Amino acid sequence: MVVLFNTEVLNGLCSTDQLELLDAVDKLRLQGIDHLISLPQIIVCGDQSSGKSSVLEAISGVPFPVKSNLCTRFPTELILRKSSRSDVTVSIIPHKELGRSEKEALSAFHKKLDGFDGLADLIESAKMAMGISMQGKGFSKDLLRIEISGPHHPHLTIVDLPGLIHSETKQQSASDVELVRDVVQTYMAQPRSIILAVVSAKNDFANQIVLKLARSTDPEGKRTMGVITKPDTLVEGSGSEAMYVSLAQNREVEFDLGWHVLKNLDSEKVEGSSLLRRRNEEEEAFFSEGVWSQLPSTMLGVKELRTKLSEVLLGQIATELPSLITEIDDKLQECTGQLNQLGEPRATAHEQKLYLINISQKFQSLIHDAKTGTYTDPFFEKADTDLGYEQRLRAVVQNLNREFAKKMKESGHARKILSSKTVAEENEVSRDAFIGEVQELMRRTRGRELPGRFNSLIVTDLFLEQSKPWKEIVISHVDCCWAAAKQCLGLVVISVAGESAGSRLFQKVINPALEDLREEVISKANELIDSQMLCHPVTYNEQYLDAIHRINDQRRREFCSGVVEKFFGTTPTSSTYLGNRSSYNLNNLIDQLSQRMEPDDERFAASEAADCMEAYYSVALKRIVDDVAIEVIERKLFAALSTILSPIVVFDMSEDLVSAIAGESRKRHFKRTRLANQVEVLIKGSETCKRFASIRLDGSPHQAQDDELDIGDTA
Repeated sequence: MVVLFNTEVLNGLCSTDQLELLDAVDKLRLQGIDHLISLPQIIVCGDQSSGKSSVLEAISGVPFPVKSNLCTRFPTELILRKSSRSDVTVSIIPHKELGRSEKEALSAFHKKLDGFDGLADLIESAKMAMGISMQGKGFSKDLLRIEISGPHHPHLTIVDLPGLIHSETKQQSASDVELVRDVVQTYMAQPRSIILAVVSAKNDFANQIVLKLARSTDPEGKRTMGVITKPDTLVEGSGSEAMYVSLAQNREVEFDLGWHVLKNLDSEKVEGSSLLRRRNEEEEAFFSEGVWSQLPSTMLGVKELRTKLSEVLLGQIATELPSLITEIDDKLQECTGQLNQLGEPRATAHEQKLYLINISQKFQSLIHDAKTGTYTDPFFEKADTDLGYEQRLRAVVQNLNREFAKKMKESGHARKILSSKTVAEENEVSRDAFIGEVQELMRRTRGRELPGRFNSLIVTDLFLEQSKPWKEIVISHVDCCWAAAKQCLGLVVISVAGESAGSRLFQKVINPALEDLREEVISKANELIDSQMLCHPVTYNEQYLDAIHRINDQRRREFCSGVVEKFFGTTPTSSTYLGNRSSYNLNNLIDQLSQRMEPDDERFAASEAADCMEAYYSVALKRIVDDVAIEVIERKLFAALSTILSPIVVFDMSEDLVSAIAGESRKRHFKRTRLANQVEVLIKGSETCKRFASIRLDGSPHQAQDDELDIGDTA
């Protein structure tokens, strides 16, 4: 089965439209979009010495160096355009794997000729520019672009690839063999490439590599056309001739685009213009007789091949245009998304500082939300996760404050003074034992106070001893709050600046500022503790007197309870029955209740001093807990968090620091440049393709694809 194109559809395109459509695809390739998206193209492939260059010369009518000791050393893109004026332009399209300097050097190669004289020398110069020589590398992946205009050329673009090498030689190394095969397979594998597989009749086609590769990349043969060269080398009437005729009839190796036969002149015997003048005449004469004359004329000769290839390429472009537009737009969306993830470019100092200012504004906003407990921003993860809880700074610190207050209440005192004489814990002491210690301390620190009275400084000594654990608990709490703030700030800066820039910002700006801030908040905490412990007790809080009265009342009640229990011989309760005796001496009871609780004056003074210390301690404890929460955590720590990374801080940064933080790494800069170039290429490509998306190939919209192919059996 051979696929014949419905030429009515293609002829519906005026010559200008055909030219513009082909030029559009060539422009896409020149823009470099073929590195990203497969483009419709015809590629000429074949084994070395299969006659590929002669095929190219026959199609173009331009003399190329085709001697048997030469071969195509690089991909060659031949662009033929019909024009009233003849001219030739030669340029090099560097391979995408090359470095920037190499690409710039090769891209600078751009030569123009008024005619074909000197083309061979120009191609040799291009080879030298690519570094191809007998002493240097044998092959290149760079593309030689030859644009030819003239009155007798069809609208056609074709890519000639290096000939496949069977085995290494002195001139062609094993690496050359692999490089050529890699280049050919890369072009063949592109799904929009039409493969023109050139097979020489000089050799058994079953042994020619090109057919094997074509089958591996196009198993169903939907986009492959075979070309048989050198049919004149076959012995007339031989089995080999019959086999190649059968091949031409699409019976041996079947391709949807069929086979074509060319008869070129021997490049060893004829050169230059004489070759071009004679080849068409001799080809026509050869196909007019013998077994080849039995084949349809549409399968024979270069004239028919030119027409067929032009139709094939136009048909392929028309067929693939909608999917090409979709693929380009998808690739554009992907590249744009990756580019957006990189943020704004940061090449100059101004761009870098602007980038950091934007980050600082987002940073301040999120820190404000974290401090105030406004957790509506998408930054805040679910609260039941560890990450979500760490992000909610206000919640973390509120809980830390509550734990701090609880710990100060339970563990803030050096010793726990018990009314009972039974002591269980190491830091517990009975009141009697404690009074004894106070009495001894008073004896050792006696001043000018009268007997039975205590020096007010004794309360200071007792308070300092009792509040010794405060400092450790307070500093530990402040450190925990600072660490929570540090963790939250780290999460925020990574969120707003990304992993790379965020890490540098944290390391170079935020962390140093936090370390300084820690010293300040610790200093403030120490200041508060010292204000409580380095001066004599001072309070005008009524709660102190209330505490004194409450302690005295409690002490008096305990004393009276003991007297009553002793007098009546029973423990006082709310419903104690006293009917077991007829009478009581109440005067005796009154006398006992009127006695002093502490007969010893010195012990009485020690008891009062202990009561004053306990009362003052309870007031000071509440005060220090509130002061730490307000003065240290709120006013010192929290108030400074938003200013650690603000626009003002960024504005005052040195250029070196800004560059060190916001300057892009070489890898990131290269990625941004690459993506920006790709986006630019894809945008242009999309615009170019969409210009032709609504072309009416058959006179009515959206019918082009349905009418492009007409399948018939010509075997």
